[in-house]
Amino acid sequence: MRLLLVEDDPMIGESVRRGLKCEGFTVDWVEQAESAESALRSVNYDLLLLDLGLPRKSGLSLLRELRCGGSGIPVLVLTARDSVADRVLGLDTGADDYLVKPFDLDELGARVRALLRRQTGRVLPEISHGDLRLIPATHEAVFQDRELTLSAREFTLLAALLEKPGAVLSRSRLEERLYGWGEEVESNAVEVHVHNLRKKLGTAFIRTVRGVGYMVPRKP
Repeated sequence: MRLLLVEDDPMIGESVRRGLKCEGFTVDWVEQAESAESALRSVNYDLLLLDLGLPRKSGLSLLRELRCGGSGIPVLVLTARDSVADRVLGLDTGADDYLVKPFDLDELGARVRALLRRQTGRVLPEISHGDLRLIPATHEAVFQDRELTLSAREFTLLAALLEKPGAVLSRSRLEERLYGWGEEVESNAVEVHVHNLRKKLGTAFIRTVRGVGYMVPRKP
């Protein structure tokens, strides 16, 4: 999952970016609302982490404009504004969740996962497909009742394909999910990850749709 973090405090921004990356998320970090607008136009993010107290243009203004423009991206507000009135305003403006600073990184990760489950229509904290179970909170994978060893990017790619079995994801879309800004992407990176997953799950688990991308069949 690729997230956009909008936070002008360098210490908080780096801490959140590092913490979420350790949990398997790809995180791009900007410090201003204007930079966030540019990033949102160029990348299909799965979730926006938004500070309200930004320089020049507030996070609340950015949130209001996103919702007025029809954007449905899940938004988790991260702010020091802790009054009930501030929370009500943030949620009524269009935030999906509201977390007050200082917060625990474990709680932040749990809230991010909950919002992403809601976005993809899942209720259970696990992703199941036939004999495969993925547990995003712990990055565990179980296949045919045995623990499966997956790299962080193999896990992320597989989870992306399992969000909507039967839907085809292009190589470029998968690269967006796997790699953030400044990370080098080799030309055959997705193909290598798919190849490794097929060795672990069987060649038929992930199908190639020629000229389009990859998919996991609806029925295993």
